Order: sequence, then C-alpha cells, then structure tokens
Amino acid sequence: MTFWDDLTGQADAIDSLKAAASADPANSSMTHSWLITGPPGSGRSNLAYAFAGALLARGDDDEATARQVAARSHPDLAVLSTERIIITIDEVRSLVAASQFSPSVGRYRVVVIEDADRMTERTSNLLLKALEEPPPRTVWILCAPSEADLIPTIRSRVRSVRLRVPSVHDVAALLERRGVEPATALVAAREAQSHIGMAQRLATNPEARARRRTTLETALGIRSVSDAVIAASTMLAVAGDDAKAITEERDAEERASALRSLGVEPGGTVPPALRSQLRALDDDQKRRATRSLRDGIDRIMVDLLSLYRDVLLLHLGVGDDLVNESIRPQLEQAVTASTSATTLAVMDAVSVARRRIESNVAPALALEAMLVAVSRHAVR
Repeated sequence: MTFWDDLTGQADAIDSLKAAASADPANSSMTHSWLITGPPGSGRSNLAYAFAGALLARGDDDEATARQVAARSHPDLAVLSTERIIITIDEVRSLVAASQFSPSVGRYRVVVIEDADRMTERTSNLLLKALEEPPPRTVWILCAPSEADLIPTIRSRVRSVRLRVPSVHDVAALLERRGVEPATALVAAREAQSHIGMAQRLATNPEARARRRTTLETALGIRSVSDAVIAASTMLAVAGDDAKAITEERDAEERASALRSLGVEPGGTVPPALRSQLRALDDDQKRRATRSLRDGIDRIMVDLLSLYRDVLLLHLGVGDDLVNESIRPQLEQAVTASTSATTLAVMDAVSVARRRIESNVAPALALEAMLVAVSRHAVR
C-alpha cells in the first residue's frame, strides 16, 4: 500500500504531487508552498496528507510514516484543522513558530492548513510573512475550496493543484475498497453527489440515511404555510441530531483523553488548578458543535437542491441520471404537482436560504422563509 492508494478521481493532481514528492529538493517541480483547491468532498485534505506522507517517508511504502501521518503524530508534521467558524491569529502564529524548526527525522518539515479560507485578512497577512521567507526545508500545504478564497498575495506565492468532483463510479469504487457492498456503495455515492466523506457516512451509518430520507419526505409533503413552518422545525431538529451524532462521540473521547493526560481517574474530581484546561476544551467543543450544526443545515440544503434538480430533470424528460433514484415514485408524483418554472423558483429559494445562513441569519428563520416559498408553489 502507498500513500496514494486511498484517493480516487484525481489522477492528474496525484501525478503532479507524486513527481514533486519524489524529486530532488533542487528540482523545479518541488516548491515550498502548495494550495490544493476543489469543491467540498473532492478529497482536498486526503490528498494533502497523502502528499505530506510522501514528503516525510523514507520510501514509497513507508507504513510507519503512513500510520504517524494518519494519527497526526509525526514529529515533522504540523496540522491546523479548525472546528471553528474562523481560524484565529493565535493558531497561525503558533504554527508559523513551529515551521521554523528543522526536520528531525525526515527530508522536510510539513505544515498542513485545512480550510485555509477560514482565515481573516489579518491572519492571512501573518501567514504571508512565513510564505515569503520560508526555512529551506519547510513545506506548506494549504487547502481551500478555490483560489479566490485566499488573498491575492498568498495566491501569488503558492503552487496550485486543482481538484475536480470525482465521478459517482469512482467514489463507489473507493467505498468498495473500504469494504462496502457494491449496491450500497453506488447508492451512497450517488446520493452524496460524489462527496467522499458524506458517501462514506451514508454507506456505513443507517441513521444518517434515515435522516436524509426524512428531510426529502418532509419537503415533498409541504402543501401550505403551516406545513412549511412545521417542516422547518423538523429539518432543524434533523440537522441538530446529525450534528450531535457527529460530535458527541468525539467529544467524549477528547474529554477522556484530556483527563488521562492530566492524571485524573475516571469519575474523579478535577483539581482546581486543572479546571481551566477542561474549560478551554469545553469551549472548543461548543464552537465545534455550532459549526457542525451549520454544516448539518447546509447538507440539508444540498439534499433539497438535489431533490428539486431531479424533479426538474423529470419535467424536461431527462430523468436517467437522478441523484435520488431510490425515491423515483415520489419524484414522479412531485412532477405532476408542479411545473418546471415553479421548480426553478423553489431551487432559487433554497439558494437564497444558503446565502442568508452564510450571512449569519438565524437558521430557523431562513428555513421557514425558504419552505414558505416552497408552499407557495405547491399544488393544493
């Protein structure tokens, strides 16, 4: 097994990074800063860590390094992966300081920043200084949805690698390699719209599949304003349950690990001198829960767009490639109760709701406004 085996649908990007990782440091194919861009679910962070592993490895098949990179425990790997809405300047300042050290066991010291688009301009300018005068053996790998999400001065100092949306069959094949049944893998890849992480979750988590089905059925059942208000409450609850399922187990593991590292027995009293550290952990987990809820709501919006996209395709007579093929009978019923014009109007309402939530409008209000628009176009 090599570092690149668990990637799919990005052959050109993989070839470029492979060549750079295997090149002599003086070779022009290698540079000190990289930017990996691509749509959500395209595998940006997976590719970043595969590249990091290849840079840190002592050979093409270095299993020890692969395990350390997977655990984020390699001594020459520094990672910034925020669960907050923004990356703080203190986090980047700490990372910049760590980047100045020489590698201890490998050829390079590698610094990975996931979601680099979450940096404010002030934070970006701090990072810019590190990119302008990097140590000779430090490699920065930034991940973001697009180059436009970073300030121009950073874009001018990185080499960009652009990813595309992998095909449904590529994602299904990856799930099969991970042990998922072929039929389940194909449905999950299609319903996740080739988002690798979401496809994995839908394929292995029956509760996630059930919550997605609830969202679609709720939307298809809206016929009046009162239905819309009730549906908004239902969808908000679904997003909350989804976010809780993602964060609850991780929070418990983090707290148990923190207590062990502080020398506190399970169920024991935390000494007053150590309580500030646990409070900081609690604050981080609350911020992560907020982000997870927003991500859950956005996943609902994406699923609704796929629903109405399928209805529109059926209106146009090209329903051979539906995302939600598993509920085709309900989609065909929706076609008889709508027109292509009303379906487009509903899709516009969903897009507006996504922009409103990104602008910090209360999610409940944005969902209600969106679903009231759905009710206006429903046949009663």
